[in-house]
Amino acid sequence: MKTFTKSFTQQEPIPEAAIERAVEIMRTGRLHRYNVDAGETSEAALLERDYAAWQGAEYCLACTSGGYAIQLALRSAGVKPGDTVLMNAWTLAPVPGAVENVGANLHLIEVLDDWCIDLRDLREQAMRTGAKFLLLSHMRGHMADMDAVCAICSEFGITLVEDCAHTMGAKWNGQLAGNFGAVACFSAQTYKHLNAGEGGLLTTDDAEIAARAIVHSGSYMLYGRHGARPSDEAFEKVKLESANYSGRLDNIRAAIIRVQLTQLDANIQRWNERYRVLEDGLGQASGLRIVARPQHEFYVGSSIQFHADAVGPGGIPDFIDRCGKRGVEIKWFGSKEPVAFTSRYDSWAYAKNQRNLPQTLDVVSTTCDMRVPLTFSIDDCRDIAEIVAEEADAGMR
Repeated sequence: MKTFTKSFTQQEPIPEAAIERAVEIMRTGRLHRYNVDAGETSEAALLERDYAAWQGAEYCLACTSGGYAIQLALRSAGVKPGDTVLMNAWTLAPVPGAVENVGANLHLIEVLDDWCIDLRDLREQAMRTGAKFLLLSHMRGHMADMDAVCAICSEFGITLVEDCAHTMGAKWNGQLAGNFGAVACFSAQTYKHLNAGEGGLLTTDDAEIAARAIVHSGSYMLYGRHGARPSDEAFEKVKLESANYSGRLDNIRAAIIRVQLTQLDANIQRWNERYRVLEDGLGQASGLRIVARPQHEFYVGSSIQFHADAVGPGGIPDFIDRCGKRGVEIKWFGSKEPVAFTSRYDSWAYAKNQRNLPQTLDVVSTTCDMRVPLTFSIDDCRDIAEIVAEEADAGMR
């Protein structure tokens, strides 16, 4: 019986150029982003300049994590304690955690079988709650119909904040994820598309949001040392009323990210090659169901999801265990209790007074998830698909 021996959490090595630059920075002792010589631009500021250009955004802020970027984005976009924030119910815990962090009230929206936000429920809840903010998580890289999302936001005067932790480089109708809303958030955590261990990026075309986010991040009055910032006039309005939450990115991690950014487009192509092999192989298993990607979506296949419909929620734990014994690591989002990085919306007990979401519970009850590290070869992906398909079919007998 075929087994798989590579790790699902092993990333590719950090590029040598990034290692060399990080060592060079360590030798100077000047790791803090504002610790620069006269006329020198810090590595963090250079990253902000480079990422803004890559994303096609006016402004960019580098910070400590993707989750931190989300809470900065919410605050800077005007979310106040007690405000209602709409959010799709399938995501990872740091996303609702960011809403809790700013003291807002979370109001969850159903998701559909394709793991995207239910637009009908979004419209109904926008009308019912009067909420003025939507935190849209492009969870596991699945983008909703962004034209429709933006139309609903426009109709109800809702400010859109995009969580793009899994969609760096993804597009809807040719437009990059993150360029639809007022502000967007990206992650450079180890399992994302840029690996700095931890790190976050925030982008926006709104000068006031950018200025507030920069001051909130802990710039003191050194905001002039940022690489993709608005004019000084934007800061005059906000610098004394925006609290310092001290979440700056250091120069070492910025250097690590900058070099990887130059390789990102090529890596996206590599991810998608592997994704398509897995998609084809898993799609041939009678016990599994792959959801077709929308025509207008350009995805980044750094993970893959499927429904184990025929195996069923009751059989999925055993199915995952059998795959694990053959070396294939699968996550399940249907467990009642949080496991590692995965959790269901009804385990976020701090989010009070949430309504029951039967549609979302039904969707996640059969949702399985696998990472697709670039350390896997194309042949590895064929072997993985074969193993998973065999165990899924075995689970039906």
